[in-house]
Amino acid sequence: MPAPARSRRRQWLLLVPAVAPLLTPYANRIDPALFGIPFFFWYQFACALLAMLVITVVHLATREDGHE
Repeated sequence: MPAPARSRRRQWLLLVPAVAPLLTPYANRIDPALFGIPFFFWYQFACALLAMLVITVVHLATREDGHE
């Protein structure tokens, strides 16, 4: 049974973690460094964390009641 239309509205959020790592022309720099790590590297790590967070939110918003 498909999820209600109301909860499916959040699926557009899945575009955020798909597009964020593709912005490398804007992230290809050294400053601002975080704990000595160049921006490009910690930005890619932050994109991975963002993807985990967004996928979890979308999953919880669109799952059917009774299934876990």
